Amino acid sequence: MTKIHAAITSVGGFVPEYRLTNQELEKMVDTNDEWIKTRTGIEERRILKGEGKASSDMAVPAIQEILRKKNLDPKDIDCIICATVTPDMVFPATANIVADKLGATNAWGFDLSAACSGFLFALTTGASFIESGRYKKVIVVGVDKMSSIIDYTDRNTCIIFGDGAGAILLEPGTEGYGLRDAILKSDGSGREFLHMKAGGSLKPASIDTVTAREHFAYQEGKTVFKFAVTGMADVAAQIMERNNLTADDIAWLAPHQANLRIIDATANRMGLPKEKVMINIHRFGNTTAATIPLCLWEWEKQLKKGDNIILAAFGGGFTWGSCWVKWGYDGK
Repeated sequence: MTKIHAAITSVGGFVPEYRLTNQELEKMVDTNDEWIKTRTGIEERRILKGEGKASSDMAVPAIQEILRKKNLDPKDIDCIICATVTPDMVFPATANIVADKLGATNAWGFDLSAACSGFLFALTTGASFIESGRYKKVIVVGVDKMSSIIDYTDRNTCIIFGDGAGAILLEPGTEGYGLRDAILKSDGSGREFLHMKAGGSLKPASIDTVTAREHFAYQEGKTVFKFAVTGMADVAAQIMERNNLTADDIAWLAPHQANLRIIDATANRMGLPKEKVMINIHRFGNTTAATIPLCLWEWEKQLKKGDNIILAAFGGGFTWGSCWVKWGYDGK
């Protein structure tokens, strides 16, 4: 029996129009452009503006781009997996809201929460549905409206995060293209260093939690940086070694866009030159679950059928992982 692989057959993306520059942040908190660029590589980030706008309002246009490219009816979609830590609501799932807004009436779906590693976890989950033969068209979308949980008086976090969405279509293939391997990791003991204190069942929302500003993302930067550099670089190198891939075999690294120094450390560990690394952190900042699919979206025209691409991420919790994808079509 011929093995089925989950091939990425199209990508879509969306970023809001509003640009929050380093110069604007200088007026909001005690920071400056040079300090931000030196430590993170970020120059600006996109922010979703407008009353009543939520993560689904970015996920929908990203998926609609895929439908246009592939000439698909929304009813052709079998399943939607939404990787996010900023759902529209606690429930129902943002994936269900997205399906309704799209008119994807035949799709079932769910949200997956794994912070910045969410897209990789969702990709691997979606691929398993395709590989089983049960579904033919699975949408995986990474989307986060990080501005909704960022304290713009906290210079440790407000300089890092932005809003955006990136989506892919997974379809079955028998030529060997698609997701070939994945290494996924988690360590819940890291939760004390990167989390949101209130809003969950442990500490439900109250006047006290709001007053104490506990509904914003908290990060202990130095500790997270140390773990991220090691974890993301190690797992990216590990997936290459496990599959006998050398730096010459790899066409691209699509890394999570958390920090330019972390990206550089990962590429160096893999032996890759900068020309093989997708970097857009300077323009979009850290969009959490959306960073990797946004890279694939921006680089789509440069991707060639058969390209070996390594995806790597590190996120809060801690979560981290790497995937080896053999690209399934010529972007041009």
